[in-house]
Amino acid sequence: MREPCRFRRTQRLLRATDFQFVFDQPCRSSDAHFTVLARANQLEWGRLGLVIARKHVRLAVARNRLKRLARESFRLNQQRLVGLDCLVLAKKGATETPNAQLLQSLARHWQYVARRCHSKKSSPPS
Repeated sequence: MREPCRFRRTQRLLRATDFQFVFDQPCRSSDAHFTVLARANQLEWGRLGLVIARKHVRLAVARNRLKRLARESFRLNQQRLVGLDCLVLAKKGATETPNAQLLQSLARHWQYVARRCHSKKSSPPS
């Protein structure tokens, strides 16, 4: 039987230096709901950081919902995101969007940044 995919503490970006590392030179994917920034790391697992600003999402309930959805989407796609540090930034209109549409949006972001960042990592520097 297959072991369930879990979201552990080691898969979270916790320190400001980790966040800054991603902000410095990210692979960027953006749509109407989220901006996802990613950068290759030296680990054998992916890590997730969340930036759900109160300025864009006023209610704590809505912020927590977006965080929960982002963590769940990351957990389901973690095999694709091995070796990447990812940041999810929410945009203003995300709170009015249904969960299914947000999950589809995040799945497209994961696919895009995984393909783009892994190809950057494997290509030789110019």
